[in-house]
Amino acid sequence: VQLQASGGGLVQAGGSLRLSCAASGRSVSGAAMGWFRQAPGKEREFVAVLNWSGGDTYYADSAKGRFTISRDNAKNTVYLQMNSLKPEDTAVYYCAASRYSGGYRHTETDFIFWGQGTKVTVSS
Repeated sequence: VQLQASGGGLVQAGGSLRLSCAASGRSVSGAAMGWFRQAPGKEREFVAVLNWSGGDTYYADSAKGRFTISRDNAKNTVYLQMNSLKPEDTAVYYCAASRYSGGYRHTETDFIFWGQGTKVTVSS
């Protein structure tokens, strides 16, 4: 499975971005999908995950109420809608496919395929 993340860019604080993660090689419709991010000088951290159907989601506290993860299994694509962005959201965002179908497991070792990352910069 190859994952291609896109949609990053430069946005002012308070703005919005929608990240996309397109899977190729084989369907990921049976896998939970997640987003992680890595800020400069920091370790990669969990952002959001949703289960195979998209009906069950789990968010990091930093993302709750501002970010929404969703998926379109017909398009083999996962999205991360980010609203009310803050400078501290600046990071490289990575999508990943889980070895599980459920939407609760969210440690890095739960995910077996990773995209290359898309950079998000939020200016103050």
